[in-house]
Amino acid sequence: MSTITVFDPAMCCSSGVCGPKPDQKLSVFSADLQHLESQGHKVTRYNLAQEPAAFVSNLTVKALLDAHKNEALPIIIRDGELISYGSYPSRDQLVALVQGNNVERKSAEGDQAENSDAKSTSCCCSGGC
Repeated sequence: MSTITVFDPAMCCSSGVCGPKPDQKLSVFSADLQHLESQGHKVTRYNLAQEPAAFVSNLTVKALLDAHKNEALPIIIRDGELISYGSYPSRDQLVALVQGNNVERKSAEGDQAENSDAKSTSCCCSGGC
């Protein structure tokens, strides 16, 4: 099975699913990752706020952050190969990406609005991160 590595934007906890009002998109994505684990995949997540060294030490992640800043996050890598960046894929998209359909990036105008919503509510701490 594959090793999936997720590089998340800065959040106050490892998954973003904490606090009194966790972001629903992050809750769904966490469940989707658990689904992959139940299928035998190894999943590792890094949070920019808590583990910045992991972002700097991965050349692919560093290059994406240099080129796109925080808009590149989240970044998803399968077995060392970039498969998605810039948005959290749905479960169906994530399964397809893990099975070999590579580099997913939301870029349509409607998706950018969705991304903005996710970024504005990704902090799970009252008062901001």
